[in-house]
Amino acid sequence: MNRESGKSAFRGFAAIWMIILLLAVAAGLSNASAQTKLQKLSTDTFTNSYSEHRTEVEPDTYAYGSTIVSAFQVGRWYSGGGADIGFATSTDGGQTWQHGYLPGLTQNYKGGSYYTASDPVVAYDAKHAVWLINYVPITTNEDAIDVGVSSSPDGTHWSNPVLVDSSGVDDKNWITCDNTSTSPYYGNCYVEWDQGFSTGQIQMSVSSDGGKTWGPAKGTADGATGIGGQPVVQPNGTVIVPIEAGIGISAFTSTNGGKNWSRLNSVSSIDYWYDEGGIRSGPLPSARVDGGGMVYVVWGDCRFRSGCTANDIVMSTSSNGTSWSTVTRIPIDPVKSTVDHFIPGLGVDRATSGNTAHLAMTYYYYPVSQCNNSCKLEVGYTVSNDGGSTWTAGKNLAGPMKLSWLAPSDNGLMVADYLGVDFSNGQPYGVFAVAKAPGEKLNEGMYTTNAPLVASPDELRFSSKGEKRVASRRWVRKFYDDDHQRPIPPSEQEPPTHGR
Repeated sequence: MNRESGKSAFRGFAAIWMIILLLAVAAGLSNASAQTKLQKLSTDTFTNSYSEHRTEVEPDTYAYGSTIVSAFQVGRWYSGGGADIGFATSTDGGQTWQHGYLPGLTQNYKGGSYYTASDPVVAYDAKHAVWLINYVPITTNEDAIDVGVSSSPDGTHWSNPVLVDSSGVDDKNWITCDNTSTSPYYGNCYVEWDQGFSTGQIQMSVSSDGGKTWGPAKGTADGATGIGGQPVVQPNGTVIVPIEAGIGISAFTSTNGGKNWSRLNSVSSIDYWYDEGGIRSGPLPSARVDGGGMVYVVWGDCRFRSGCTANDIVMSTSSNGTSWSTVTRIPIDPVKSTVDHFIPGLGVDRATSGNTAHLAMTYYYYPVSQCNNSCKLEVGYTVSNDGGSTWTAGKNLAGPMKLSWLAPSDNGLMVADYLGVDFSNGQPYGVFAVAKAPGEKLNEGMYTTNAPLVASPDELRFSSKGEKRVASRRWVRKFYDDDHQRPIPPSEQEPPTHGR
């Protein structure tokens, strides 16, 4: 072979490899696109006169084995709750879904008597093989708000409500169950709520029969007030409840199956940028526990931003609920970026633990924090495979959305007060509200992805180790409870330097 023919052969060989490389890149991009492709789970089909249709907001998600159940408000009523609580369930690990509404709950569906229902949360009781959706049902004009639970053997066929508390002054609930067979309290389920329409006091109740009956409401040892508690259960049966209380994140515990509850222990103060555009948001915590009993709590916070002009999602951990780690920033974006992050939903794979624990988190964000009335809302996610030491860069799932596309509520334009992510057979899925351009009515529904929220093995991971707190802006909750307004005690009053 002469030199020229050798060069020609080499060029041909190189061209073939270039084509193969381009095809591989194209395939990779196609796969990446497929991983973040959205699928709609549900649509508001109610027609009652007092709801804002077509709207679905505020999802929570829980998985056990191959079954994933999500619950959410359907047909948001401006003053609180939805026309009913909807559900979307997958029994094949997120491949296919079916959806419906809870029967016997509101006057809008199958014989219920309540006006609306709010704050849906999902749990599974492994001992009694029953799914539970916990919520607060609301009477006409919010004359009474109770705490209730519906149960299901399969996540698709649901019972009529069982009341946990009927005092009529309740709000902002959460549920979890003890699913460790070696725990002394295996099969206990725990519901937390606050008496936001009276004292604001934190309350807990326990069921040991799959949610058929519930014990008396009990407060913390110090009679504390708070909002947005998210109880989790360690493998040894200890219950830990991170909660927003006063002007910070706190936690309380029970080591005896809920017979009594400790006083509050401080996790951290809160520094919060008041998200612009009139969106309903705030630093409510999202909490999960791994297979070894490590508890993770995350919330929105601006302490790592110069001037406190945007929120990151920050995290603290604990092995006992009383001692908590120093707050760290989840490095979704560079600390000097303009991005504002809020309303996180954390998931932890309970089959993993410690420095190999798998975490996934969804959140809402504005690409530009100081956006006034031109804010564009997006949904993002990030994952960690080392117990939160490092995280992938934030990836977009949905958006941008105009804020005018969102359901109005008494405390702002609404997507959620919280989100939920959970792992089905080691694969994380999240459900979140996405709004599209409206027609005659709004177009805000529940969505998930057609593939799990995972990262490739070679994807870059980022750490915030060594970052220091550089700013503070004390968070003052204007509304003690998210669907009720009460005066802020003088001891807590401090006007924010920025916000609505």
